[in-house]
Amino acid sequence: MLELDDITKSFGDTHVLNGISLTLDNGKIMSILGPSGGGKTTLLNIILGITEPTSGRLLYDGKDLTHVPMEKRGFNIVFQDYALFPNLTAYQNITYGLRNNPNISSEAEIKELISLLGLEEHLGKRIDELSGGQKQRVALARTLVMKPKLLLLDEPLSALDGVIKESIKAKIKQIVDQYKLTTIMVTHDPEEACTMSDKVLIINHGKVAQFDTPENIIEHPASDFVRKFILHQLEVKRNNIYTLFHEGDTDAAADTDAAAAAREA
Repeated sequence: MLELDDITKSFGDTHVLNGISLTLDNGKIMSILGPSGGGKTTLLNIILGITEPTSGRLLYDGKDLTHVPMEKRGFNIVFQDYALFPNLTAYQNITYGLRNNPNISSEAEIKELISLLGLEEHLGKRIDELSGGQKQRVALARTLVMKPKLLLLDEPLSALDGVIKESIKAKIKQIVDQYKLTTIMVTHDPEEACTMSDKVLIINHGKVAQFDTPENIIEHPASDFVRKFILHQLEVKRNNIYTLFHEGDTDAAADTDAAAAAREA
């Protein structure tokens, strides 16, 4: 279980986080959602260990990790821009972290993960030969072979579109379920947060606006801010889709785009 106990963070006179407290059960997905500049990335960095809180505690399975260095926490992150090595093949990227830790994952476990992510035919390719969806899957595989206790995802779907995005969403949920992997995802998209997560943390001005299940947030928003932030964005998406399918016959184009995206993913 991950526990955040009254986490605060200030940079000089600027208060970025103010009293963040929550618990997240093992094997669950939590999304961190909120306006730009609201403290989402700062909180992710505190959990990862890049940044120390100004005050408060961070515990995992009862152990206080507040001042434990990042490399000793056993957590790992997939960055928004993938952060892959362009001079290495996909397979070399996936196994890079095992060079100094060869016993973390066996050859059979590596093959199982590669198969789960559908990367077999891409292993010999260089990074610039991969599509966006393939790069994201390589980045996931590289992180997962290290068997993190907790998986952190920083806007993992923001650079992806359409069918590719849905494919990666499905893969992430499948991995979390199969490996019982506690996962925290930063996103700006309420739809992603609500469709992928067991719990959603909404931050506004560094404070918890609501921490609840997606169903309760949608049906029982804790404030006008939550209601407007979540429901307004979802309504905008719904209206955009409605408009799209009432501006002429788009079926053929949509089918073509979907087929092309499925091939790339």
